[in-house]
Amino acid sequence: MRTVLSWSGGKDASYALDEMRRDEDVHVEGLLTTIAADTGRSSMHGVRRELYERQAAAVGLPIEFVELPSDPTNEAYERAMAAAIENYADRGIECIAFADLLLDDIRAYREEQLSDTDLDGYWPLWDRDTASLAADFADRFEATVVSVDGDLFDRSFAGRTFDARFLADLPDEVDPCGENGEFHSFVRDGPIFDESVDATTGETVTRPVGDGKFHYCELLTPNEPAP
Repeated sequence: MRTVLSWSGGKDASYALDEMRRDEDVHVEGLLTTIAADTGRSSMHGVRRELYERQAAAVGLPIEFVELPSDPTNEAYERAMAAAIENYADRGIECIAFADLLLDDIRAYREEQLSDTDLDGYWPLWDRDTASLAADFADRFEATVVSVDGDLFDRSFAGRTFDARFLADLPDEVDPCGENGEFHSFVRDGPIFDESVDATTGETVTRPVGDGKFHYCELLTPNEPAP
């Protein structure tokens, strides 16, 4: 099954890639990431394109980017993704994998968007227990929490290592995998990596997102000065 993985660079996507590489029926051929054309960053993670490229090289897979306009409409997003999916289909890709775990409405939306294409959707982590997955991930991978919902977390959570202590400090209403968008991460090392991705934490900034706010921790590459 020739597959591309929708890639956030975070823990769920990394865990999904590890699972797929264990499956003899799945051949992962590449990663697909959306970034803003004006900033070169992912919207919710705030991670720069360069870091995604370093990450992809470390896991040994090509990465392709869908560039979106600043504050894109849903229609603009769907057009951009439809073009990417059509391109994959022309190249013989059969499936696009998503690391969603439990949100039925998100899965239904993705299935609807794929319904008129030649690609099938694939959910390698679907319906997994998020507490167990988060604990296992923390044992086997290294990741930095790069953004957190400011209505649920104070600024100190941005930039923390995703580990057992972080999980123990989560507010009761927060899913251990952040499945409701409460926080996002960037994975630096683990069983899917040929080498670790060097990245240190820099400044934390707060930006409005929708009706709320998120705290973002900048990730810096080696020898890169803080802004």
